[in-house]
Amino acid sequence: MAATAVRYLRSVGAPTTAAAPATPVAPLPRPALRAVREDERAPLDPAAFRSVLGHFASGVTVVTAPGAPGPAGFACQSFASLSLDPPLVTFMVARTSTTWPRIARAGVFCVNVLGAAQGELCRGFAVSGGDKFAGVSYGPAPATGSPRLADVPAWIDCTIQAVHTGGDHLIVVGRVEALGTDPAAAEAGPLLFHRGTFGHFSP
Repeated sequence: MAATAVRYLRSVGAPTTAAAPATPVAPLPRPALRAVREDERAPLDPAAFRSVLGHFASGVTVVTAPGAPGPAGFACQSFASLSLDPPLVTFMVARTSTTWPRIARAGVFCVNVLGAAQGELCRGFAVSGGDKFAGVSYGPAPATGSPRLADVPAWIDCTIQAVHTGGDHLIVVGRVEALGTDPAAAEAGPLLFHRGTFGHFSP
């Protein structure tokens, strides 16, 4: 039977043996790698970076959290609203901050929005170390118990929802649990920070 099949295949011109393997195709050459040119690099001078970004005026806050043996807090310029649904806010903190680990352990924080006359209060919370709450009036925020500073125009009470890395800073996302304003304190307007100095808003 096998011999008959072979004779038939030969008569119709079909191959009776396996075809020779195709010649392998040579791989394409790897593309040449090109280094980034000097004129393509972003400005790396820290002084120039701070100087240019300092032209963006911002509000000023103090971020606080409960803890032991005492509460924690630091002055924060990089605060912003993030989402309405769900209600989220965000702030950035240096990865070298000694206050941030205490806030992270608490898992909650309160953002205290400072008014035009609270520059000295901000300076007290901008220093590293020491008892920043000495002589400062505050009470517990309603949802988390974080320090709510007296006479601030607004406050936002939050739980930590997420933390992301952003270069030498951390991006902290908080879910808003409670918030409120003090109309009397808000009349003075906000404390602003612009090009390294405090200012205020004049309508």
